[in-house]
Amino acid sequence: MLKHRLTYGPIFIVIVGLLAWLDAWLDQQPAPAFMSRDTLPPGIGVFVMLAVLGAMGAREIARILRAKGVEVEAWIAIAVQLLGLVAVGALPSSARGTMGLAAGMSTAVLAYMIGVLYAVRDRDVRGAISIGSGVLMIHVYMGIMLGFLLLIRREHSIWLLVWVLAIVKSCDIGAFFTGTTIGKHKLIPWLSPGKTWEGLVGGMITSGLIAMLGSWLLIRNGVSAPGLVYSAIMGVFMGGFGQAGDLAASLLKRDAGVKDSGTSLPGFGGVMDLIDSPVLVAPLAYWVLAFTQDQGVWATGAA
Repeated sequence: MLKHRLTYGPIFIVIVGLLAWLDAWLDQQPAPAFMSRDTLPPGIGVFVMLAVLGAMGAREIARILRAKGVEVEAWIAIAVQLLGLVAVGALPSSARGTMGLAAGMSTAVLAYMIGVLYAVRDRDVRGAISIGSGVLMIHVYMGIMLGFLLLIRREHSIWLLVWVLAIVKSCDIGAFFTGTTIGKHKLIPWLSPGKTWEGLVGGMITSGLIAMLGSWLLIRNGVSAPGLVYSAIMGVFMGGFGQAGDLAASLLKRDAGVKDSGTSLPGFGGVMDLIDSPVLVAPLAYWVLAFTQDQGVWATGAA
């Protein structure tokens, strides 16, 4: 497992870097005349990436649900995931309040109804509630929550989004190496036997340090970002919250009796095993970034 992670981890980092560069490049390209704007809207590359990863993750959750006897088909899971992501992507940048809330609630109701109607397609009501709830979970988890990463990209630089992802995944890395080196006290042994309190603390410290380093690099290169002290605090909290996301995914898998969500990523398992932390952190990161920016604690250096 470790060998695979050390082999494929750097490859994934390079891929993310290339996708970030592509997204930034697309952001500068001329827009077609019908768009009534000079350049393409920000986040096209991110939207495509999230659509692909989200669809794969939704398919894996459907597999987990089926292992529990909740018959959610893969195509329905993918459809409601895309519904949530498109709903988030279609919101105007100013829709932080009532419009955003209304859009999220409306698509959630629609997703639940899709699940219920599919469940009773054979005029049999058995399983309607569980299938509807499972479909709703996929819609919120892999559609709306994942879509907050798109919102971050739409309102900020692509490199700030990369910064958020680096903070979250650095906690995973720091927790792994700290836990395997000095970890003695189990965090939640009945849920995730491999996690320790020492690993959690080490991961959160790593996230804080990476957040400070990333903020310094962003500001140095002319990208607006939270100041170093605020970045460190944000990094610690986002890292810890990301570990909660990992534990939440472990809960789903353990309840269904599966070890990994899939086998599509060597050394990691499935897509859900890779993005479970960023998915839970995404809404928190969006609102923390919005709050700190409104409070005027961001800095911008000379490009």
